[in-house]
Amino acid sequence: MESQRSLLIAGLLFVSFLLYQQWGIDNAPQQPPEIEQSITTAAQDIPTSSAVATHAINKTTEHQTITVVTDLIQLSIDTLGGDIVESSLLAYPVEMDSVDNLKLLEQLPNYTFVAQSGLIGANGPDADKVNGRPQYQTTQNKYVLEAGQDYFEVILSFTNSQGITFDKVFGFSRDSYKVDVSYRINNTSDQNIQLQMYAQLKQSIDKPTEESNMMMQLYRGGAFSVQDDKYSKYDFGDMADANLKELTTGGWVAMLQHYFVTAWIPNSEQDNRLYSSVIGEDFAAIGFKSQQLTIAPKSTGEITAALYTGPKLQDRLEKASPYLDLTVDYGFLWWLAKPLHWLMTFFYGLVGNWGFAIIMLTFVVRGAMYPLSKKQYVSMAKMRQLQPKMAALKERFGDDRQKMGQATMELYKKEQVNPLGGCLPLLFQMPIFIGLFWMLQESVELRHAPFMLWINDLSALDPYYVLPILMGASMWFMSKMQPSMSTDPMQQKMMQFMPIIFTVFFLWFPSGLVLYWVTSNIVTLIQQTIIFRQIEKQNEKSNAK
Repeated sequence: MESQRSLLIAGLLFVSFLLYQQWGIDNAPQQPPEIEQSITTAAQDIPTSSAVATHAINKTTEHQTITVVTDLIQLSIDTLGGDIVESSLLAYPVEMDSVDNLKLLEQLPNYTFVAQSGLIGANGPDADKVNGRPQYQTTQNKYVLEAGQDYFEVILSFTNSQGITFDKVFGFSRDSYKVDVSYRINNTSDQNIQLQMYAQLKQSIDKPTEESNMMMQLYRGGAFSVQDDKYSKYDFGDMADANLKELTTGGWVAMLQHYFVTAWIPNSEQDNRLYSSVIGEDFAAIGFKSQQLTIAPKSTGEITAALYTGPKLQDRLEKASPYLDLTVDYGFLWWLAKPLHWLMTFFYGLVGNWGFAIIMLTFVVRGAMYPLSKKQYVSMAKMRQLQPKMAALKERFGDDRQKMGQATMELYKKEQVNPLGGCLPLLFQMPIFIGLFWMLQESVELRHAPFMLWINDLSALDPYYVLPILMGASMWFMSKMQPSMSTDPMQQKMMQFMPIIFTVFFLWFPSGLVLYWVTSNIVTLIQQTIIFRQIEKQNEKSNAK
């Protein structure tokens, strides 16, 4: 096989990879038209949305929302049930230079994403079918993390008809996207009481604006972690097909989107039951139920959990919960992508610019692959030297493909040229390319990160398409340096159009990905030029002798 086909193979592999992504999206299980509106059997006591709405109408005079502001997040907590109905990330604007902060949790007329939690069971106030969910009381309607303050609590209190007191406590720490959520129960009655905590993320299945495009399919949906399965996606189609039912010690449940994650993290030392549900035709929920807690008369008890709502920053996710960092999804090549991300972060610490960090990472990766690349380029150079002889064979045998093939193989054998020499090294390099592709796509650090000149957001498209054009141009120069051995006019035309095809593909890619590819192509051109000149000098010396 002629070495020019190496470029074609690389292109076909890359395009096939993208087409496989699209196929996975297009063939995802569809939601059935009618789905039971109650929560799953694992959480059948959890109040439904209709019950919450009815109770809210009956208590409109008491209903209110309190605001909590820390150095990183701003939350809105509904005193009816104590659900978190809005979360804003203060360090992440919606768009570049926007004054509006990105909201993960929010309630809009056409979209809902909230973090609900409560106490169910025999004595759980959220399981009261007569009075509905508890209406909590608090001393103020706004809480702010003050300068010099590292931690504070927001306490919502409710006392039921039996005199039992329930305090729902939210704990906030400086420099943290993790919110501690706990229940402190004072059983003032003369009987044992039994309670379970539930917590779920409820989200609209359809979102008004999606970040994916035909070339960059991004995941939005559920995920969970259990002892035997550290990380697994569970999308809305999965939830429609079958309710999630997992019993595990610790674990977590989450809703994912590009660059960001919201996750409920139950007590890691207790058994928890994970579940999911599709509510009506519009909403999906994924959550957990803790193990049952029995509190003796005249005593107290506590149930703890936590909520993470923030960016997919690996160090923060690792601290929040075991395996939560796997939501930074690098696919099956995570073992390659994670060290590459670490190396890119290291370079950023040196230069303070993510664009230059990508360039430095590219030089290191290409340098590490140089032994493979050299074999590839040496094979290409040998194939180039055979071109005059190949042309002579073509002139000799004309359109007799059988004789032409036999003569070509004899020539390869005589000249000790391996026709796969330029292809196999490239195939070994493809996992690294794909690992880099996923790593750069999943790196929230590149969101709104400026590079230089007109590139002010490495996660966005190049506004003037300069980088994709440079990528196509460098690819064209690379193809010109490779031997053109194909006698098939169709293959020759396809090779001529490959740079154009790739340029069109890369028009839709984030600037950070295209910057890597352009840099990689430039390094490749430099390496090819040096190696080809060395081989030519060696041949000149050999001929001189």
